[in-house]
Amino acid sequence: MSRKQQLLKRHRRNKRLGLLAGLAVLVALGTFTWWWLPLLLLPLLWAGHEAWFADHLFYAPNEDYAYDFGEQTREAPVTLRDGVLKVDTALQGNETLIVEVRVKSRWLGRFLDPCVELLGDERADRQTLERGVDGVRFLNLTGLAAPLQAGTLRVRGRHCRLQGQPRLWITPGVDMQRRRLMVIAPHADDAELAAYGLYSQADEAWVVTLTAGEIEAEHYQQMGMGKAEAARLKGRLRAWDSIAVPRWAGVPEARCVQLGYFCLQLPAMQAAPDVPAVSREAEMADIRPFRRFNPLSLPADSDGAPTWHNLLADVRALLEMARPEVLVLPHPQLDPHPDHICAHVAVMQALEGLAWHPQTLLCYANHLHDNDRWPMGDSGDGVALPPQLSAGQPWAPCSLVLDLPTQRDKAMALGMMHDLQPAAPFKRRLRRLLQRWLAGRRPSPYGENEFFRKAVRRHELFWRREL
Repeated sequence: MSRKQQLLKRHRRNKRLGLLAGLAVLVALGTFTWWWLPLLLLPLLWAGHEAWFADHLFYAPNEDYAYDFGEQTREAPVTLRDGVLKVDTALQGNETLIVEVRVKSRWLGRFLDPCVELLGDERADRQTLERGVDGVRFLNLTGLAAPLQAGTLRVRGRHCRLQGQPRLWITPGVDMQRRRLMVIAPHADDAELAAYGLYSQADEAWVVTLTAGEIEAEHYQQMGMGKAEAARLKGRLRAWDSIAVPRWAGVPEARCVQLGYFCLQLPAMQAAPDVPAVSREAEMADIRPFRRFNPLSLPADSDGAPTWHNLLADVRALLEMARPEVLVLPHPQLDPHPDHICAHVAVMQALEGLAWHPQTLLCYANHLHDNDRWPMGDSGDGVALPPQLSAGQPWAPCSLVLDLPTQRDKAMALGMMHDLQPAAPFKRRLRRLLQRWLAGRRPSPYGENEFFRKAVRRHELFWRREL
């Protein structure tokens, strides 16, 4: 069981215990006072739970974040006086700028999402934090170098206040878009969620998707199909998405590749490298039907076996063919999805023994262990650093600023992804409505799926390491 599954199991157990305790109190009130009181309080308590306590937050909001940015990132002196943030260090304008600061929620910030507003000349940003926040957080100032250096960057807490002396961390800017780029996506839409802005602006980009993403096809079963037939249709659609959607960003078809391995089977393939890991739901043992849109031939086309050795051979062949200078792939510690973890391992194993290696790794996290809502806040907002409670391996933050037209193009690319199109379940829609009324949360203007809110932002955030 993964760490995130353990945290979720503990969260649900504690929630059940709390609900049982609350029901016991209500029954006692109904027995010894007014019988109608529990009937009145129950719906009110349920609505309050959905509005304020339904987030999967597996840490206390008063815990400090902790990061080790490594040798590529340097600290620079910065001052915060009368709500104005200023740095005296000369900046080029393309650096990744992270400010470390202690944030304490006001009383209203326990019910409405607290945020820090960054206002500089004509530039403005807003970065949202956990309700009840009271600890060290890392705000993303990338794109605000000019007002920061000019001393015109105003910082204002909404439902929170900033305390103590901030620290500014600077990672020198590198024009990744001018280098040959390969994005490794465990599933169709991972490349767009994490790196659409980056790869759409690159001079030469490849998008390589490892799995067909065929499972959890209930939406298609509602059309009258059986489980296996629905899974096969979903896999075909997502395989098509992985080839077609990057074309919207200008990536040539010759550089879009779908490997067709089966969703959530990469861990099984890794555990037994020679044993085929068949689809969980599609009743398939051959990956070739999901590779039929590929413009090139790969080693596993010969037998179509879903094995770890075939995956490594495919990835190695693509690396030798494309020779990317920058590899974009899931973060090995921050992103807990099992397919994402295995995708990172597969790429690193495929690089072993190659005469040629990329210069830079850029890692992303489309999922988190500790906070299912991150990035918090609304579409178009900036992206603060995610929760990390103990500094692990050193990674340098690397952030890209997306202008509004690029954000809209990214939203349209996500809208083309079939997996993000079905309507949310009724309970989730009702919860969002209650959160909008009671907690002041706004829906994304681009779509109903939560990833439109999470991914269509002012920043794309990566973690950089030189090889």
